[in-house]
Amino acid sequence: MVLNDVLANVYSHLLNCEKLGRKVCVIRPSSKMVKANLNILKQEGYLGDFKEVEDQKGNFIEINVLNNINKCGVIKPRYPITKENYDKFEKRYLPSRNMGIIIVSTSQGLMTHREAKEKGLGGRLIAYCY
Repeated sequence: MVLNDVLANVYSHLLNCEKLGRKVCVIRPSSKMVKANLNILKQEGYLGDFKEVEDQKGNFIEINVLNNINKCGVIKPRYPITKENYDKFEKRYLPSRNMGIIIVSTSQGLMTHREAKEKGLGGRLIAYCY
């Protein structure tokens, strides 16, 4: 099996586990980008704890699912964004103004669009969740 976009597979698998009502979701393979995205989702209250489990075939991640996600996914293409354009993409990817997050890759690392707005940073759009 060839994975073209690991992050897209993670988000679609998470959404499928949410819809099926599972308590634990296993994601394979593990990477720094995947863990950084999961950390942000955990901080925002969309996911429970997760741990990385080592095995011979590359590590995998076990996530406790809280059933708080209505929809999530990656943003393709990874649009560049300036600090003035966040409203445009909030309208496109989120259902309402104060509901959900957009994950942005900035020069200071991954963060939510609200944090990036406060710090006055632009970057590239990675994913959304609400």
